[in-house]
Amino acid sequence: MSKECVFASGAPAALGPYSHANKAGNFIFASGQLGLDPATGALVEGDVKAQAKQALQNLAIVLKASGCSLSDVVKTTVFLKDIRDFAAVNEVYGSFFQKDFPARSAIQVAALPKDGLVEIEAIAYKE
Repeated sequence: MSKECVFASGAPAALGPYSHANKAGNFIFASGQLGLDPATGALVEGDVKAQAKQALQNLAIVLKASGCSLSDVVKTTVFLKDIRDFAAVNEVYGSFFQKDFPARSAIQVAALPKDGLVEIEAIAYKE
């Protein structure tokens, strides 16, 4: 099985030496997305909901560049700076995933890049 690195031109630039995603067979492994404005590279203004919405929009851009969409996602991991934001992020998340929900983990972390409030990564499967 070959591996293909994916760089999505409409997504925020990677903050380090990694790809936006990697395709391996029918699987797409998307790197975590913060609530970064793709035009400026800065976190969007607002609370955790605003950052979660932008993170999911960025994830959708990465998946599209990989040849799939949010509907192909089978697993996500949500990293929260504060687990008390779980319900707020869940509300936004539910507006992007409305049926056939992917499996998901949500964990609190000590810190995120750029002092973000939320980061979301995904694994997708596309036949």
